[in-house]
Amino acid sequence: MSLPRRIHRFLGWCLILPFFVWAFTGLVFFIKPGYQAAFSYLTVKTYPISNAVQLIPQPEWQEIKLLQTVLGPHLMVKQSDRWQQLNLTDFTVRPQPSADDLLRLIKDAMSVDSKRYGEQLLKTEQGFVTDTGVQIQLDWASLSLSQQGKDTELINNLYKAHYLQWTGQKTIDQVLGVIGLVLLMLTTVVGVWLLIRRR
Repeated sequence: MSLPRRIHRFLGWCLILPFFVWAFTGLVFFIKPGYQAAFSYLTVKTYPISNAVQLIPQPEWQEIKLLQTVLGPHLMVKQSDRWQQLNLTDFTVRPQPSADDLLRLIKDAMSVDSKRYGEQLLKTEQGFVTDTGVQIQLDWASLSLSQQGKDTELINNLYKAHYLQWTGQKTIDQVLGVIGLVLLMLTTVVGVWLLIRRR
């Protein structure tokens, strides 16, 4: 066996695992099974504003949001490119309410999809978790929610595997990615050269 063929075979053996991972994850990304639920948006449930509100916008306000939830009215303003929730009376920063109120707010939002979020909600050090294992994070300043279930984590791990982020160490993963691409290009170049030489 000639040296180029040996090199081509060696490179092929080196790329068996990455090729399998790329093919499998690429198929998942193409079909996208379970993506809709895994990456669905969870938003606070809003209601018609019950009372008239008079606002005098301040010069430093860039945007204003006014909405009502089960906890009552909420005023969010954007200042210096970041959101803050303010009291309607004196425009001071509105502190985060009690854990019971936060649970009530999030459970109200969960009610739109009881199949995914279940019925029960617990507060943890990292945020909130439902009885179906979905982790929920609340940004009180902007009153926005984010959710991540086991399916979300699985798909994110598939993305990491696809891009050769196998160790969790950024530098090592970058080296692995570069090595994978170099091996792939070498395999292609040697294969084309063997094909041309045979002809």
